[in-house]
Amino acid sequence: QLQLAESGGGLVQPGGSLRLSCAASGLTRDSYIIGWFRQAPGKERAGVSCISTSDGSTYYADSVKGRFTISRDPAKNTVYLQMNSLKPEDTAVYYCVAGPESLSTWLRGGFAPWGQGTQVTVSS
Repeated sequence: QLQLAESGGGLVQPGGSLRLSCAASGLTRDSYIIGWFRQAPGKERAGVSCISTSDGSTYYADSVKGRFTISRDPAKNTVYLQMNSLKPEDTAVYYCVAGPESLSTWLRGGFAPWGQGTQVTVSS
């Protein structure tokens, strides 16, 4: 069964950096899109960034382009999200989400289950 385990959240000051990790297990398909959604209190969940496990192609939401970088380590079945120049509006619970090789499907929420989520708080 697909399992996704996030780590790396925390409290950081504006302008700071964090790196999130998502370790995936139970992968049965040849390829996936794996990435991150986030949800802030009172707001809709939104896809932030994802990466293809087959060719490494990436997607970034406009709000994080130029600040966040997604990468993968195939040997560890792990996806990373390097978040730089963090802003208070980046504060949210970040969830690791896997889906088939279809960006539109991933943006609709990919496969269940999602990871348990990790809190990112950007505050001075």
